[in-house]
Amino acid sequence: MSSERLIYLPLGGAGEVGMNAYVYGYGKPGKEKLILVDLGVTFPDMDGSPGVDLILPDISWLEARRNDLEAVFITHAHEDHVGAVAHYHDRLGAPVYARAFTANIARRKMEEHGHPESAVRTVSAWPETVTAGPFTVGFVPVSHSIPESSGLVIDTPAGRIVHTGDFKIDETPGVGEPFDRALWASIGAGGVRALMCDSTNVFSHHEGRSESTVAQPITDLVAARRGMFVATTFASNVARVKTLAEAGKRAGRTVCLMGRAMRQMIEAAVETGVLTDFPATVTPEEAGNIPRESLMLIVTGSQGERRAASAQLANGKYNGITMKEGDTFLFSSKTIPGNERGVIRIINQFSEMGVDVIEGDDRYHVSGHANRPDLEAMHAILKPQMLVPMHGEHRHLREHVKLARQGGIAAILAVNGMMIDLGGNAPKVAEYVETGRTYLDGSVKYGALDGVVRDRIRMALNGHVMVNVILDEEDEPLGEPWVETLGLAATGRSNAPLADVLEEDLSQFMARAGGKVFRDDDKLEEGLRRVARQSAQTEIGKRPEVTVVISRLTE
Repeated sequence: MSSERLIYLPLGGAGEVGMNAYVYGYGKPGKEKLILVDLGVTFPDMDGSPGVDLILPDISWLEARRNDLEAVFITHAHEDHVGAVAHYHDRLGAPVYARAFTANIARRKMEEHGHPESAVRTVSAWPETVTAGPFTVGFVPVSHSIPESSGLVIDTPAGRIVHTGDFKIDETPGVGEPFDRALWASIGAGGVRALMCDSTNVFSHHEGRSESTVAQPITDLVAARRGMFVATTFASNVARVKTLAEAGKRAGRTVCLMGRAMRQMIEAAVETGVLTDFPATVTPEEAGNIPRESLMLIVTGSQGERRAASAQLANGKYNGITMKEGDTFLFSSKTIPGNERGVIRIINQFSEMGVDVIEGDDRYHVSGHANRPDLEAMHAILKPQMLVPMHGEHRHLREHVKLARQGGIAAILAVNGMMIDLGGNAPKVAEYVETGRTYLDGSVKYGALDGVVRDRIRMALNGHVMVNVILDEEDEPLGEPWVETLGLAATGRSNAPLADVLEEDLSQFMARAGGKVFRDDDKLEEGLRRVARQSAQTEIGKRPEVTVVISRLTE
């Protein structure tokens, strides 16, 4: 039996949708040469990560082995696959390989973070390959909701691995390459040891629809509406943006793109030759001089993001443009689970303005992920010996394992941190690796276990009290304690100001405390905190977070 092993280790993206980061390794146990497929982010929410800007995978395990990391391969330019590349380049240092469009986006990120653009290397589509240690990797075009998406063929001494990336079987995608069954069949002809496969839509039993099917319904809708027409979609869905722009043009409307991400994606698509014949557009400043009934805006913010163009328009004005009664707003997108409240808030704000909102209508959106019949088709095309589901929540991965086993394929459910040995006749768990999340909070990164977010949530739930006391040189109180409150009701059960009630109870505690307590900062702080929390609980039914500041006068 060979002393080398072939391993797969998800650090993000397995058991969740987002933050994709998948490690492959080959070599002696613990000394494998490694490659990383994708390095993405996920987005925070106010319930679980208030105030956080981005959430990144914890790469501590990989960083400790950076000398064995040969390369990073990026399957496509969605943020959950490429968004962390520049954030972690210093810590990993490995070259990044991607196809032209994705490389363009990755280089922009590198530049923003002060890294050399040369760290990103452009690779052409299969059959071109890159050798990285014991791995030979090729980018095979797949259809998805962003241009130049690719699955990866990863040839190893132990056999061929296919990593689908995000995909669907779409032979008429509009922008980007169609799915080529013959090409994929040729990849599987020599035998596939393991297939790592997208699981997002495993519960959707109907046939997937082509991107091309939304063009006519959108065209008809735009032509039938009066007033200003505004549409939002994922900025990265270049094919949809083009469809929307062409619909506006056919309806005799002038088209304006709004939102930095939208403009960047279109610029990158044009620069790399992915997008041609895009209708002429005007700037937001020029759009303000065009009659409303002759104007179409295509804007960012399909997921209710607070700072995006959609939310700004819903709040009243964006770039000098306001929505009015009789206008139409189209969500040409699907709301990602977890974003419903933001989207509904925008819908209701527009409704109050008299704007007609169209959302959740399948005529105007199709998914970029493979439905169950597409997954079954990919299984049949490649005929892998074993399958490991990825890119999905736990329920998606579990259902995909069932689907594979029904087709006679050995399969295993692997979530983040579960290292899988792919060397035998069936996948098996080799070991477990500690994984987690890293928060980007302003300009600082810290771990989920550092307590910052936990403390922030506790303050948001319970409010905050600051208690201040001054002691003289002889460890005696100088004056009474005073408090400042934040995020708490001003008055409680006694109808007196809350601060006054707290200060009275704290003063009584200080009067009872002896010199032994005053000489021990820890004991004094503990006592003041306990009294403040108990007093607030009695007065307003809340036990706030309490910060105690003890000042001592010295000679």
